[in-house]
Amino acid sequence: VKLEYTSAMDRAIYACDELSGFVTACTLVKPDKSLSAVTAKSVRKKMKDKAFARSVNREDLVQGAADLGVELDEHILFVAEALKPVAGQLGINP
Repeated sequence: VKLEYTSAMDRAIYACDELSGFVTACTLVKPDKSLSAVTAKSVRKKMKDKAFARSVNREDLVQGAADLGVELDEHILFVAEALKPVAGQLGINP
């Protein structure tokens, strides 16, 4: 389903919401539960594993980055970095 955004904020929320949860899930399965250990490559690998975080629509992750006009790898790293200040509240390490 193609969404119609009413603002740039709508676009940004759509692009970051699912991905932030997915990046958090990727972090939780790392031995040290550290965002620093999460790379774009490791997130993309988990995206290919349909059993991992199965409720997350992978196409939404890809489309969100495209709607912002950025490469998916760049967006993944941006979201991971943005989560660091609140990592403790998420039960992960920065």
